[in-house]
Amino acid sequence: MVERNSGGRWVTFPSGNDEIRGYLAEPEGEDVLGAVVCAPENLGVTEHRQEETRRLAAEGFVVLTVDPYSRIGGRPPQDYTTAEERRSKAFIAARDELIVPDCQAALEWLRTLPRVAPDRIGALGYCLGGGTVLAWAAQTQDLACSVVLYALPIVPAAYTPDGRERSRIALAPHIRSPMQLHFGAADEAIPMEQTLALKAALEAESPHPVEFHIYPGARHAYMDSTLDRYSPEAAAQTYERFVAFLHRYLDPGA
Repeated sequence: MVERNSGGRWVTFPSGNDEIRGYLAEPEGEDVLGAVVCAPENLGVTEHRQEETRRLAAEGFVVLTVDPYSRIGGRPPQDYTTAEERRSKAFIAARDELIVPDCQAALEWLRTLPRVAPDRIGALGYCLGGGTVLAWAAQTQDLACSVVLYALPIVPAAYTPDGRERSRIALAPHIRSPMQLHFGAADEAIPMEQTLALKAALEAESPHPVEFHIYPGARHAYMDSTLDRYSPEAAAQTYERFVAFLHRYLDPGA
């Protein structure tokens, strides 16, 4: 099923017994292209994320942003009283057990599109979605590359369904594709020691090439121009870097 909307369109695809929705954007023309599965922040597929999906598609990719809250109406849980409770419930609702398979299902659906080069599909994740991409990249051999933006290296116990911390750092030896990561040096949500521990582990243990960038003065979610934490300089540099990285691994014939 396809619902068209202002240059992008909502699509649905199966993931196990569920129908998952995603926001799809693609450039004009008929050329076969590389594709990107995007995992969004804990706010879900907002208007801003839809706009960024279209922006990345204009760079020459077919882009599908997966809605991690498809099963609960397309929004993160709204029954919270504090900001911390909101984040906790959003992370639990979009836990790896559900969303990693959804991302894999999105990749498999993209492979059915005639314009998509089936062996040239990458992943891009922001915040919560960055953690999803880290977990996914450790489980699949189908990704040509992956980009992670300010993911939590260690997911706090309050953000997990079983009340136990989850370390993304331990995934380093299992990453199955080239990876590029971006973090802010002034990120108030991620302790710098965790960021540096993830960097050290990936650079020492990942069997594939790793690029790791830390931006001075940049706070958490510095890419989001709708927030007061937006850092235009860091955002522009990050975008330029990950678009070039995606082209390196996803362009057909590269």
